[in-house]
Amino acid sequence: MAISAMSIYLVDRARTDSAWVVHTIEVENQISLAQLQMRRAESAVRGYLLTQEDKYRLDFEEADQQIVPTLTKLRTLTNDSALQQRNLDVIRPLTIQRFEIFRKAVATAHTGKWNEARQILGETSTEDAMGQIRDVAGAMRAEEDRLFKLRTQAADYSQSLSAIVTTTGSALIVILAGFSIFLVRQSSRARDNAEQKLRDINLDLEAAVDERTADLREANQEIQRFAYIVSHDLRSPLVNIMGFTSELEELRGDIFGRIARYSRAAAGAPALPEPVSDSEENQEIGLAEEDKQLSEDFTEALGFIKSSIGKMDRLIGAILNLTREGRREFDPVKIETRALIEEIVATVAHQAFEANAQIRVEPLPDIVSDRLALEQIFSNLIENALKYLRPGVPGDIAIKGRNKLGFIIFDITDNGRGIDPKDHQRIFELFRRAGTQDQPGQGIGLAHVRALVRRMGGTITVSSEPAKGSTFTVTLPARWTLSRQGKSYG
Repeated sequence: MAISAMSIYLVDRARTDSAWVVHTIEVENQISLAQLQMRRAESAVRGYLLTQEDKYRLDFEEADQQIVPTLTKLRTLTNDSALQQRNLDVIRPLTIQRFEIFRKAVATAHTGKWNEARQILGETSTEDAMGQIRDVAGAMRAEEDRLFKLRTQAADYSQSLSAIVTTTGSALIVILAGFSIFLVRQSSRARDNAEQKLRDINLDLEAAVDERTADLREANQEIQRFAYIVSHDLRSPLVNIMGFTSELEELRGDIFGRIARYSRAAAGAPALPEPVSDSEENQEIGLAEEDKQLSEDFTEALGFIKSSIGKMDRLIGAILNLTREGRREFDPVKIETRALIEEIVATVAHQAFEANAQIRVEPLPDIVSDRLALEQIFSNLIENALKYLRPGVPGDIAIKGRNKLGFIIFDITDNGRGIDPKDHQRIFELFRRAGTQDQPGQGIGLAHVRALVRRMGGTITVSSEPAKGSTFTVTLPARWTLSRQGKSYG
């Protein structure tokens, strides 16, 4: 860029210097033309007075018409030189005076007074004026010669400098081009080597990833088998506990009835009649106050045991369902997403009606994925949205979707209770729940949803604040295949 800028500058400078050289030549030509017109005018007048031929008079008149424009142009051309302007101030009045004498002599001769005309021209001989004009014109020519020499040298210098810069620049460009070619080839070789190393690394990495994936899959399957075995084995003692608890509940009345009779017998009171029925009230007639309290505590303890057994049974069942789901093979098919979600909405229509909620399903892009997994994902999210609406506020649930870079992004938005930001990760953990626990559940649903989404190569996030509703965002590949994720659960 510097070379180009300097070349442009020097070319422009050389053009300017050359223009000044031409200007100097034009000034010299104009000076010569003015002198020529003065000589021509004087020769024409003398020829006319000697020969009395009109062609000489016409030559004079032509020179007379051109002398003033010539001097005017000469003044314009020498505007750049104060010295030349002063010289013109001397030449112009002398020239005009000289031409005035010529016109007077020609006019007198034109009336036939030839001798008088010759006398006018002879009496007013202006040899001194012509000599002065010649001297001044010579000075002007000398000044222009001096300027011509200086300007020629400047033009030659500019052209030489421009040629040097252009030649040097061309040489530098050639050197730069050669160096660039060398660097490009070196970079190309380095890139090829890097690509080869990268391919080797990728092969090693793919092998390591496959090996690690196989190990993880095996470990994951082992964990699933362990969870299944543990859950299955836990159910057997749990059933025994449930059975013995039922037996204790059945024996309770008999135990406390006998306590009542033995207590009365020990106190010498009359024996109680045998109870007509096996109800707790009939069996516990005659119990002392402390025994009645013991009976109530016994009943309460049995209730806690049964409640805990029921909760444990539900948790074991949920774990078994998770392990069964983890072993299930996914089957990617093309799914009309909106139709699928509308079917889910139809199954929870009565719940939405009871909750005074509307569910809006906007146009959704189709997807290639596992149908059952999608049903489980959206069923859980829609049911949660219905479950955790704010009391007294009409529910509004919206399901939206959009395509982005080969993925489909689903947003399930509600105007329910909302979730504290500190619990956004907690709700996706197994057996963990957030907020007020006034709804049934074991804390498995969202953990199951996240596991399904991850298995299908996607992500799930939540954006929510208390009393401002929630938005669950599910991102899934638009075209999911088994090769994109392992078949194991998690």
